[in-house]
Amino acid sequence: MSERLQIRADDLSGGEVQALLAEHLADMYATSPADSVHALDLEALRAPDITFYSAWDDGTLLGCGALRDLGDGHLEIKSMRAVREHRGRGTGAAMLLHLLAEAARRGAARVSLETGVEDYFAPARRLYARHGFVECPPFADYVPDPHSVFMTRAV
Repeated sequence: MSERLQIRADDLSGGEVQALLAEHLADMYATSPADSVHALDLEALRAPDITFYSAWDDGTLLGCGALRDLGDGHLEIKSMRAVREHRGRGTGAAMLLHLLAEAARRGAARVSLETGVEDYFAPARRLYARHGFVECPPFADYVPDPHSVFMTRAV
């Protein structure tokens, strides 16, 4: 990963970020049954309980991720995505470390996430496991779903 990598809070107004999120949603619907897709659209990501971040290197968008405040010191990771051309280069790990550091800065006790069971999601599950996430029961408003894996870790 370049030393020039910058991760910053993002207002979701940029065309590159919007295109990445549209690709993310399209891939989620292409790989999971519609009723098992928990990815948020652009408007949902603008909710006041969500902080969205984008990762850039010298003006090039590399990826994104968000934190949703579930209350009681519990945060949820949403919309983790690396730009297709930059996958496997550490963008996901850099974003995840940023989100975990932000969770610690906010005084969170726990960070959780939902991802898919399909092979498409295997690299994401491995990334999360490498950073201390373990499988857990559904949290917040989630319900058991055979197409979802729920993971969590203490901060």
